[in-house]
Amino acid sequence: MVTRTTLSAVAPWTRLATGPEDWDAADPALLGTMLAQMHLIRAFEEEVLVLAGEGLVHGPAHSSIGQEGGAVGSIVGLRPSDQINGSHRGHHQFLAKALAYAAPGLDPTGALPETVDRVLYRTLAEILGLEPGFGHGRGGSMHLRWAEAGALGTNAIVGGGVPLAAGAAMAHKLAGTGDIAVTCFGDGAMNIGATLETMNLAAAWSLPLLFFVENNFYAVATRVDEVTREARLSGRAPGFGIPAWRVDGMDPLAVHLATEEAAALLRAGRGPALIEVEVYRYFHQNGPFPGSAFGYRPKEEEAAWRARDPLKRTADEMIRRKLIDEAAVADLRDRCEALMRDIAGRLVEPEGNRRRIRPGLWPDKAFVDVGIRAPLPAHPPGRRAEEEARGLAMAERRFVDAIADLLNRRFATDPSLVLMGEDVHRLKGGTNGATRGLADAHPGRVLGTPISEGAFTGLAGGLAIDGRYRPIVEFMYPDFMWVAADQVFNQIGKARHMFGDDTDVPLVLRTKIAMGTGYGSQHSLDPAGVFATAPGWRIVAPSTPFDYVGLMNAALLCRDPVLVIEHVDLYQMTGEVPADDLDYLVPLGRARIVRPGAEMTVLTYSAMVHRTLETVDALGVDAEVIDLRTLDRLSLDWETIGDSIRRTHNVLIVEQGARGTSYGGMLADEIQRRYLDWLDQPVQRVHGREASPTISRVLERAAFAGPAEIAAGLALTMAEKGRPLDAAALGALV
Repeated sequence: MVTRTTLSAVAPWTRLATGPEDWDAADPALLGTMLAQMHLIRAFEEEVLVLAGEGLVHGPAHSSIGQEGGAVGSIVGLRPSDQINGSHRGHHQFLAKALAYAAPGLDPTGALPETVDRVLYRTLAEILGLEPGFGHGRGGSMHLRWAEAGALGTNAIVGGGVPLAAGAAMAHKLAGTGDIAVTCFGDGAMNIGATLETMNLAAAWSLPLLFFVENNFYAVATRVDEVTREARLSGRAPGFGIPAWRVDGMDPLAVHLATEEAAALLRAGRGPALIEVEVYRYFHQNGPFPGSAFGYRPKEEEAAWRARDPLKRTADEMIRRKLIDEAAVADLRDRCEALMRDIAGRLVEPEGNRRRIRPGLWPDKAFVDVGIRAPLPAHPPGRRAEEEARGLAMAERRFVDAIADLLNRRFATDPSLVLMGEDVHRLKGGTNGATRGLADAHPGRVLGTPISEGAFTGLAGGLAIDGRYRPIVEFMYPDFMWVAADQVFNQIGKARHMFGDDTDVPLVLRTKIAMGTGYGSQHSLDPAGVFATAPGWRIVAPSTPFDYVGLMNAALLCRDPVLVIEHVDLYQMTGEVPADDLDYLVPLGRARIVRPGAEMTVLTYSAMVHRTLETVDALGVDAEVIDLRTLDRLSLDWETIGDSIRRTHNVLIVEQGARGTSYGGMLADEIQRRYLDWLDQPVQRVHGREASPTISRVLERAAFAGPAEIAAGLALTMAEKGRPLDAAALGALV
């Protein structure tokens, strides 16, 4: 006979509401601060909509009018050292955190401090894209960040900031501060994989992270109940073992009380937690018109929600308690509106019968590319340079052993390092042995992750941006970057520049090229060409154990995210490494001539360096072979490359991977722009076919470049010089 047992989740799911006794018990100063903050935010948002209506906001203006109660109620009780991030509709949360930091304990009947003016001025300037803004105008409405105040940045990708907040929470946990992180997002983000992945990861690692969901019932014009069966979004949390609260977001006190309960769990090490607040945006997704103007919301629904306005609710309760009167509330409203008119007047000016941005406030055009990457680190005292290290006594090491040796050395000397990835803590050092011994020697700092690249990569990005720790992430295969593409490219790669050169992102991403292993189309990518087209990343591709140690040491001093490309063909290859020094540096941005020559310049990297040398020697070509070592646009060693080209006048670029994701296409274009007058022929290239490698041994080999293709490239370059190679020698290779 079938038996059935009703199961219950391991975490509670609670509906929290307030009654008159809760408002009577509330601290008058708390209520006053909430009322003042909400009126300031409301007046700010209304002024933004006025400016947007005049065409002065370039891009969207996602107002939060109507949702102030959720933001203020959740943030007013946080510590200054707690951190938040938010979504594209995040003005209210940003301002609540910034005002709580800059002007704590606001009195709704007193004069507004000068610090309030400065916060509102800089925020409005940022939304208008102006130099005085927090990000010098780069972030605009959707990318507001003030790290000093604990505002980590709002985000234009739905759900994109959630993993980053997990990184901040991880930093708090590792540091043992008792601080928490809050990630604020809307109902639409609850259907995003990054959000759900992060909920799972945060629960698995017990992070002090509060998921704060503003359910305003519409993702643009689509109702929540149209796209999910369980429209009570907090119901998803118990499935991850996360306690959840569902609260009326138009009741700021209820939100505050729920947040206090959740924060207490987090500070006690029992996180994460989730709060869903039911709120309502009074206007459309973007701009100064209500949703009813676009036909997807009835006017009666809008009127019913407006009747429950959080500003009125708070004022009414304070009036009932005789903490304030109607005249004082009206005066507060008038003063906030007047302040915003004055601030706007300092940013715009009359022009005929219209207004315009004050011309002197625009950012300098020369600032456009400033801050894509940080300056390369200076050579620290006491660390040997490459040339000095090459003169030391050497020991033979396998490439993969050199990786493990180096990582163990760095973890022993740098307590800020944290490594994460799939199986990195098991299998005697991950799937290739590169992290051998780390987990046992450094418990809590080597973390095996769920199979959720988006979540753990974003978490690492947030950890790096926090600044107290330096994460190393391992992608088992580089093709998995597409699973985590938003975090890799939209978040980590763009963070520094997007926020006005405001933040370092010291993160290292290790991955391997696995062509020739039979793992097929989704495990065989050379990622260099993809990352080289994405701003913000630095790229290194060592070809020897010596270079790996020195380049990784340099990468771990860098303030930018660095992609470190390994190759399965190199792992078992042996090479020399200093016997008693694993601290030396091979600086980023310096190529190495591994074979001098006069006939042509061959540019290559990683395992193709060795294949190129073997083929050049077999054919007897007097080629100069340069191992690029660092591949991103800013780090290319044009001094070495250019000197060689001016001597040989011919260039061949050699890479292994597919034509479509080729690195050489970008490099050839740059060379021809810089050195056209020195070239005797177009830049020649060796690369794989258009198709990705597949499982069949024969088709896999046909898809990528090897010795035969290198030989053909050398032969073509020599033929174009009018000096064809010996047919017999060429035939033996091709």
